[in-house]
Amino acid sequence: MGSCPTEFFEQMARARGYRRIAGLDEAGRGPLAGPVVAAVVILPRRWAPVLLDDSKLLTEQQREVLYEDITTRALDWAIGLASEQEIDELNILGATRLAGCRALNYLSTPPDYLLLDALYLPTITVPQRPVIKGDQLSRSIAAASILAKVSRDRMMTTYHERFPQYQFHQHKGYPTQEHLRRLQQFGPCPGHRRSFRPVQAYLNVPSPA
Repeated sequence: MGSCPTEFFEQMARARGYRRIAGLDEAGRGPLAGPVVAAVVILPRRWAPVLLDDSKLLTEQQREVLYEDITTRALDWAIGLASEQEIDELNILGATRLAGCRALNYLSTPPDYLLLDALYLPTITVPQRPVIKGDQLSRSIAAASILAKVSRDRMMTTYHERFPQYQFHQHKGYPTQEHLRRLQQFGPCPGHRRSFRPVQAYLNVPSPA
């Protein structure tokens, strides 16, 4: 692991007079199936849960523990998603922005400043700062990355219950060799993103109900 995320960007915003500073991140831009999920979180000042880091650098068990810690202690948090059908209609960037806007709308009180992981939401009026590798640098974005990842992983486990032949609980819809093998064998299911090229290749395979 590299250096852990800090409050540097949050402190810069506070120095400019902002008080309700939120971090936003998403999970699920790369998979071939399932929704893209965004999370937004407002953390207490000077609070850092143990092990907080970019969700991709943590184990599933560590993420689960942090999820409970963050959702218990956060001043506010929310989850928003865009479905695989919306991804197909809008493209993945448009759907990611839609999920982010939905998450923001679910907060009990809007933030007055937003930190994002290399994303910009052109339709919102809240001042925002996209940060490259934000989930590794900003505590708020790192916390949001964990909420988004855990929430999406749980959703993909429910997809496994509906479509067990794809083993979604294991690969979470990402294009692993096993997922591609099963996609070739069974064709796409209603949970697959039909605009993604590896899925398009198997659209002529009979689809399970």
